[in-house]
Amino acid sequence: MTTKQASNVKPSEEPMRQAVTPVEAGSLVAAAGTNKKPSAPSEGGNFADLPAYAQDFAERTVLFWDALRQRADNFLEHERLGLPALLDFKWELLLDARTFERPVNYALLRITEASGCRARDCVDDNKPPVLIVDPRAGHGPGIGGFKRESEVGLALLEGHPVYFVIFFPEPCQDQTLMDVLHALRRFVEEVARRHPGKPPVLYGNCQAGWAITLLSADCRGLVGPAVLNGSPLSYWAGDAGVNPARLAAGLLGGVWLTHFIADLGDGRFDGAWLAQNFETLKPGNALWDKYAHLFTHIDDERERFLDFERWWGGFHSLTREEILAIVENLFIGNELEQGLFRICEACFADLRKIKNPLVIFASYGDNITPPHQALGWIPAVYKDTADLKAAGQRIIYLTNPHVGHLGIFVSAKIARFEHRAILEGLAEIEALAPGLYEMKIDNPGGDPDCRLPKYSLRFEPREVSDLKFDHPIDAFERVQRISQAGDAFYSAWISPWVRAVSNPWTANYLRWTHPMRTNRYLWSEQFSPWMHGVAGLAETVRRGRHPLPDDDDYIAQERRVIDGVSQFFELGRVWRDAIEEAAFSALYRWPPSRQVEKFAKK
Repeated sequence: MTTKQASNVKPSEEPMRQAVTPVEAGSLVAAAGTNKKPSAPSEGGNFADLPAYAQDFAERTVLFWDALRQRADNFLEHERLGLPALLDFKWELLLDARTFERPVNYALLRITEASGCRARDCVDDNKPPVLIVDPRAGHGPGIGGFKRESEVGLALLEGHPVYFVIFFPEPCQDQTLMDVLHALRRFVEEVARRHPGKPPVLYGNCQAGWAITLLSADCRGLVGPAVLNGSPLSYWAGDAGVNPARLAAGLLGGVWLTHFIADLGDGRFDGAWLAQNFETLKPGNALWDKYAHLFTHIDDERERFLDFERWWGGFHSLTREEILAIVENLFIGNELEQGLFRICEACFADLRKIKNPLVIFASYGDNITPPHQALGWIPAVYKDTADLKAAGQRIIYLTNPHVGHLGIFVSAKIARFEHRAILEGLAEIEALAPGLYEMKIDNPGGDPDCRLPKYSLRFEPREVSDLKFDHPIDAFERVQRISQAGDAFYSAWISPWVRAVSNPWTANYLRWTHPMRTNRYLWSEQFSPWMHGVAGLAETVRRGRHPLPDDDDYIAQERRVIDGVSQFFELGRVWRDAIEEAAFSALYRWPPSRQVEKFAKK
């Protein structure tokens, strides 16, 4: 299905691209294991080529382990430097929220140069500023700009003044989610003050998207358009068998486990746990695919792998109060779409109060924040399209058929195509009458670098009823009640004892023995002295490296084997997700869902 074809499908009609039954997954593995295309030797291939393949395999093995050694060294160096923001552009610090009356570990930057373009040479004074906020969800800042072709570089090259919000590895003492929201508001006000009459365009990636939504929904509101990229707002929504993350709280008993981990961390929640949860969703990718891809493309992929892993391994912490507010009130309580999330003593986040245009970008390839979670709040807040229009709101959404969660922010192709189209379409977006629209991008030439008018934008009216997704609200309400009861018991009887034995030393010990860190730094020469030999051997290999071509018969057979292992991991993931779905339904849904009954019959 092409991108253009997929854009004509309403969200409620979009096929579940990631939903694979265990039987179907088993068929895929069987197909991979019984591939009729024989290997070169069995087909009478040239055995004389085998030594060349063996040499190539040995060379790639050395270079592969050397890449893991370099990743370990980069990880330790990044830690020694204090986990600085990984931004591929020059900037100046405008506001440091650690100096605010209620300090938080955030700061506002102004971008002075990106992709070789200096701001004073690129900026068009007639264009509004763009403020990009990265997610604080376990990793450090930089996903929106740690490489040249990014949201930051694109916005500056399009002539917009660009500002960026970063955060530091450790939160300030007693920092709360409300303190963070107040700091973000001051940043928005500072950017608006610097550009009178031009409300800033707010870019929120993932977690930062719902933070911007909270600012837009409070009693003071915001004015400029908000672009929400892969941002969850309807936390209970999702498809059975496709979005298992929403079931985790029910299967783990609620928020108490998060509370326990934060207590063990001496009041800090280690972001490595969030990164591990992300990898657990697709264990095949974390354990096999990304390493297999590096091994098979070691000559071309080394630097890209190291750049991404430097960001992926920079784990940042949250306070106990922050993580509990996020998990309990948003992910478990789903209070945002219900208008129950308290921003301050007398102010609740009411999504009906949002008046600035919202542009929502979601992907059907995103198993973290599917379109259900990005868009499902709309029919929960507005009873129909007439209600949305009466509220004076403009909501525009666009979807991608296949890109994954991180690709929404980090993919160069997405940045050059969808994000450029959003920026170039801002004037049309703000001129739209109140209502719900789907943004369509028609690009006959397929060139991701083309500009208007070589491609065209259309904003097709949609009905709020198109966005109604079916999910078991009663089951998640039971999860919420059980979570509250479990956390009350934990807080009263167990938490005091855990806090009594926790201290900075024990917290640091747990931090450095976390598997997300040990599987990185243990490959450094400082922990594994024999890696010095790997480094020296790798230099020799690189000087005399002559890789085999991709169409070599032995290389083709190797990749078929790799694909078969990948399919095996996928089969395991599908079965695990199906079992979790069945367990969740048995615990919280009465009667069990039809899908579980169907699975049981199979």
